[in-house]
Amino acid sequence: MSAINLLEESIVEKTAGESESIPSQTFPDEVILDIDNVSISYSGNPAVKHVSFPIAKNRITSIIGPSGCGKSTLLRSINRMNDFIDGVTVDGNFIYAGHNVYSSRIDPVEVRRNIGMVFQKPNPFPKTIYKNISWGPQINGFTGSMDELVEKSLRQAALWDEVRDRLHESALGLSGGQQQRLCIARALAMEPDILLMDEPCSALDPISTSHIEDLLFDLKSRYTIVIVTHNMQQAARISDYTAFLEMGDLIEFGITDQLFTRPNQKRTEEYVTGRFG
Repeated sequence: MSAINLLEESIVEKTAGESESIPSQTFPDEVILDIDNVSISYSGNPAVKHVSFPIAKNRITSIIGPSGCGKSTLLRSINRMNDFIDGVTVDGNFIYAGHNVYSSRIDPVEVRRNIGMVFQKPNPFPKTIYKNISWGPQINGFTGSMDELVEKSLRQAALWDEVRDRLHESALGLSGGQQQRLCIARALAMEPDILLMDEPCSALDPISTSHIEDLLFDLKSRYTIVIVTHNMQQAARISDYTAFLEMGDLIEFGITDQLFTRPNQKRTEEYVTGRFG
């Protein structure tokens, strides 16, 4: 039996309140990050409960679920952004490059260099377009050609042709969609392995959303992308794998096409067909 068939049979065996790791031999892609039995609480109140699933290298993984299900909490914990929130406790393992990113021996700043993040609303610095891209690499000791890095990052974010003559103008003069692509370019300038995106299109119009989605398709050949989205159609369009969370529990994880068209769990079917309640 092929690896993909094994995956389809075993990857989604899950009921609420329980969590199963996916045996590596059944997963068809290289795993760059393993989320292993992760629970997250705010001042003792559980937000994520015993969640386990792999993140495939150079693929797009979507995390979907109703508001308050824990999807953004889980995403922000991957690169330890929740360290900045008082009262958050994280149990379990995020295994990246053979190490738990929450190990006491791991520098969280180094984690964030390798696992970048783009937030829900565009948040460019109140500086020039050029400074938005160059600031992170500069303070982290980049010694190459900054001009080349700025151009490369903007090209990767499909923004170079639109701003090449405006590099020393304020980034705040860009449109909302351009600002979000600038934030993506800013994250890419750090040359991360993984790019986390927390509902990056929720504040954008349909045309800007389409540009971001096209960009993600281009970027996944070079980067691993994990995206939280409330838009199920977007998840179905862009992602290779999808995780469905409800009330902090992982209900189902699998190949996106299968999860949306042949889900194993009744709750998944109810959610993706709009009969959730």
